[in-house]
Amino acid sequence: MAALGRVQDPELRRPITDLGMVEDVDLRRGRLTVRVLLTIAGCPLRSTIESDVRDAVAGLPGVEAVDVVTGVMTPEQRQRLKDDLRSGGRANPFDAAALTTVYAVASGKGGVGKSSVTVNLAAALAADGLRVGIIDADVHGFSVPSLMGVLSSPTRVDELILPPVAHSTKLISIGMFVEGNQAVAWRGPMLHRALEQFLTDVYFGDLDVLLLDLPPGTGDMAISVAQLLPTAQLLLVTTPQSAAADVAERAGMLAGRTGQSVAGVIENMGPMTLPDGTVLDVFGAGGGAALADRLSATLGTEVPLLGTVPLDPALRRSGDAGTPVVLADPGSASATALRGIADGLRGRGRALPGRPLPFSLR
Repeated sequence: MAALGRVQDPELRRPITDLGMVEDVDLRRGRLTVRVLLTIAGCPLRSTIESDVRDAVAGLPGVEAVDVVTGVMTPEQRQRLKDDLRSGGRANPFDAAALTTVYAVASGKGGVGKSSVTVNLAAALAADGLRVGIIDADVHGFSVPSLMGVLSSPTRVDELILPPVAHSTKLISIGMFVEGNQAVAWRGPMLHRALEQFLTDVYFGDLDVLLLDLPPGTGDMAISVAQLLPTAQLLLVTTPQSAAADVAERAGMLAGRTGQSVAGVIENMGPMTLPDGTVLDVFGAGGGAALADRLSATLGTEVPLLGTVPLDPALRRSGDAGTPVVLADPGSASATALRGIADGLRGRGRALPGRPLPFSLR
């Protein structure tokens, strides 16, 4: 049982012994039989669990052969599992009482690279050992699944949704629930409900960092994030072009009205250095720094420029391949810049003084 305790459920990321998945173990004449209960009959990771169990016990003294027999939890066992996973008792596990640092990646206009920034920051933070999740809140223009190389749908345990894991990051997107490249045509109330379900019905577990990829502008989803995640800090993404920076400023000013803070500005598609040493600034330069200065003056608090990510073909190629550039090509210019931004965010956290801790005395 100690050896099986080192086997984690691939989706829940907790030991199968803690989840009640080990029904029985039986050792007779060197043959060990392990009976494992899956959460649902069609568990997509059944073979992974069987392989991990077999590897965990195969080298134990006295074990000459291993049989892994799988079954399915009863409704009562599934209910106990769900109650255990939701033992925090809060409908929204990322509310004001949570210890998770929440970053909402926003912009004023589309096409500035919010999604690419989001997935690369997540991958860089996860590679450093943090527990990271992504919510693709851009319902109409979802792209996180393809950028992370996720093709599978989430596993459902009754009404509980287990998010897929890619590059050590848990993620959820409306794109995982639609057929093919089908368009999603929803109005405000539906968008709010979608975000609410992502927060309450998806089991992320204990996260250090949650990143939200927001749609551009200051519309329904931005307001819903302010209501449902009031402690979320905004990361504003802009290109160096003054027109993009001007529009992004409006998104930052909304934070002042909703009581949110702006963690900083990320300038994407900045000047790139060509092989001959020539610097090519397709979208100009300095827009990110100018935006940070203006927001600092408007909001009355320092809004730093967290970094500039240069135009880089490696960033585009890695996104098309479904692997963040910080993992696929860590030596590239864009990966170096994105990892530097992630390093700056990693040292940040949420202040504890004055906030309730998520436990009670009984």
